[in-house]
Amino acid sequence: MLQARNVSFDWSSLPLHYVDDDPLATHLVNVMHLLLPEGEEWFVRTFKEALPLIHDDRLRDDVIGFIGQEAMHATAHTQVLDSLTAHGIDVKPYVEQMQFLFGRALGNRPGHGRNSLVERVALIAAVEHLTAFLGDWVLNARALDTVEVDPTMLDLLRWHGAEEVEHRAVAFEVMRYFDVRPARRIRTYIAIAPTLVWFWARGVRFLMSQDPTLQGLPEKSRGPSFKDYRKVASRGLFPGPMMIWKASLRYFKSGYHPAQEGSTEQAVQYLAFSPAARAAER
Repeated sequence: MLQARNVSFDWSSLPLHYVDDDPLATHLVNVMHLLLPEGEEWFVRTFKEALPLIHDDRLRDDVIGFIGQEAMHATAHTQVLDSLTAHGIDVKPYVEQMQFLFGRALGNRPGHGRNSLVERVALIAAVEHLTAFLGDWVLNARALDTVEVDPTMLDLLRWHGAEEVEHRAVAFEVMRYFDVRPARRIRTYIAIAPTLVWFWARGVRFLMSQDPTLQGLPEKSRGPSFKDYRKVASRGLFPGPMMIWKASLRYFKSGYHPAQEGSTEQAVQYLAFSPAARAAER
């Protein structure tokens, strides 16, 4: 049974560039802390709205566990924002844009009825495919063990990634509970995936422009290029474009199911030994 796990992270000594002292590699990760909390709060609101309409007891239990885990993820990532602010990065403008995106643009629209809810569930299922892919990647990203990465941040990423793998099928099953047609699954992925990639790239540019250690550089030099991103990805410090493209194509297959993405056994094994989870227990 899915359950939310208490975690405890100490960000008091988090360096500004915590991935191999590399600004771009770090800010590729930092976008998560700005984008995901509002997205995960949107997940929670949507699934609380869907819960009374689900009459399958097992699926209801999974949804309740999913809601608890996503709420905990939002809280954990939000806590990192104080550290970014302390380092001189003003996160407020980007966070406010995410609040608009997930709170209003993708929020519940009164009078739109059940179809609006099912559409949002399908969008979340598409996002959860990407987060499961990212979760599986970070659990197996051996390059992150060979370079200098802040251990607390690495634990946050792997704890979150492991729970994404663990609950990867919930949103998909809720979508199928309401609508088994593949057309909605494919259409919503085509709508949301490029949007998220665009916001992610925009977030990286925003963070690089805010980074106080880069202020002495010309504005053009502070803006990361696609070539710069590929260099980071080639070192194994972030998923590369081809990996993301192949993961997307898997979602379009007629026999697709989230169980094919990652290993529940590996995820649960990490969660049993996560330093943050054990610290919270103590």
